[in-house]
Amino acid sequence: MPLTSSSCLSRLFPWAPWLPLLLAAPLLLWSGSRELSAGIVVLAYLAFCLLVWRGRPAAAEVVAADHECLIAYASQGGQAQRLAELSAQQLKVAGIASSVLPLNALTPASLGGLSRLLLIVSTYGDGEAPDNGAAFERSLLREAPNLARLDYAMLALGDSTYRHFCGFARRLDARLRMLGARALHDRLEADRLDPASLRHWQQQLGQLTGHAPFSDWQPAEWEAWRLTQRQRLNPGSQGGPVFHLHLVPESGEFDWQAGDIAELGPCHPPGRIAALLDTLNLDGEARQADGHTLAWHLARRQLPEGPVPATSAEALLDSLAPLPHREYSIASTAADGALELVVRQMHHPDGRPGLGSGWLCLHAPLGARIDLRIRANPGFRLERACGPLILIGNGTGIAGLRAHLRSRDRLSQHGHWLLFGERNAGHDRLFREELEAWADSGHLSRLDLLFSRDGDEQRYVQHRLRDRADELRERIAQGACLLVCGSLDGMGREVDAVLRGILGAALVDELAREGRYRRDLY
Repeated sequence: MPLTSSSCLSRLFPWAPWLPLLLAAPLLLWSGSRELSAGIVVLAYLAFCLLVWRGRPAAAEVVAADHECLIAYASQGGQAQRLAELSAQQLKVAGIASSVLPLNALTPASLGGLSRLLLIVSTYGDGEAPDNGAAFERSLLREAPNLARLDYAMLALGDSTYRHFCGFARRLDARLRMLGARALHDRLEADRLDPASLRHWQQQLGQLTGHAPFSDWQPAEWEAWRLTQRQRLNPGSQGGPVFHLHLVPESGEFDWQAGDIAELGPCHPPGRIAALLDTLNLDGEARQADGHTLAWHLARRQLPEGPVPATSAEALLDSLAPLPHREYSIASTAADGALELVVRQMHHPDGRPGLGSGWLCLHAPLGARIDLRIRANPGFRLERACGPLILIGNGTGIAGLRAHLRSRDRLSQHGHWLLFGERNAGHDRLFREELEAWADSGHLSRLDLLFSRDGDEQRYVQHRLRDRADELRERIAQGACLLVCGSLDGMGREVDAVLRGILGAALVDELAREGRYRRDLY
């Protein structure tokens, strides 16, 4: 933690606060006037205090600087600080300026002037705040600033062998919400620096920057899967094409739970790799030390945008970072026999297909190898025995909701309520036959489909939820669980606001603590 002028003095010279008195002591002995001596002592002490005060970096001034993002850390052993610095580097690559500060450098008053804050906080001991975060926690408990304009995201570091796992982060998260701050994502908890949780944090940073290129902080251990089916679900839609994909592992072994995430290692289209190899006059079929071809490796690297000077294959690969992974909600259960995804084909502003969606939806032929790994997602999993579900989503968010509905169907747990939104009923009724069959059988006791581009008035899932406020309250009182999956901007935030308006913020926060309000937003 960087030291202020006053902390440097106090640590190097413990007697520094007495310096003014020591300097004034000869004057006391020399002067016969007690009043004059006392005045000199007071002036000396005030001058010293002013010197120290001017040497301190004022938290409000630091925070008020014109930065697009502030990253604050609370770290006892340095791990949170290191991750904060890595986060800043990832944002910098995307062109977003940021500052990295210890949490104690902030004040509750300064938070009220922020619009975005990233927090990386460790829990020390059994639920305690680290030394460079404890003072901030105490001040935030004493004061109650209005944080209505603050958006934040939190990565919590902890050790689950302790009884109060991530206790400090959980208290801080609850207090920020109580003061009106809006969480961009649900709190992410990394147990002993779990690599999957850190990758998830990196993915969230990527979402903040529009999925700008980044490199995983830890090497990927991909498994080989094969793309076996690909079907478009919305032909003729005004929106981007949505594809239903099936993948199976080469090993034949797989396991996941409803709510888990598929992390995918994308590849460049073969044509781009062939053009680069031709320009450099390199043999793409040349085998590298690991047995894979040069073309295979290049397809998985971040390629330079401009011209590439002539170089050897080894030097070229050494200069190129791996492509960042992409995350997709799994739309099936392991009992279905295949990992299913629902992917919308995305495009860059210049018309080029997105990296991950372009690979899955356009370039990868059926039977192609897909680099994939499954990440457990405890924040969107459910206990085997739970109440009926209220499932809310839009677009490709149907994937995570569908997995839960399939899982509950296999457990013979029925009577759920699905609210789902898309553009047009004529082209965007994703999984229409399956949803209607569940409605007919009673697996879905209520099915609300909203299509925003049909009719004169745009209607979204949050509007239907508000219309059905009484039924929402009744189902929650009967023990229902809330699941929300889909876009964070628009739907995710609006649904959360409506829930808090209908149920009250205190009850919504209680449902989240009990695991009865879970979200998978992107």
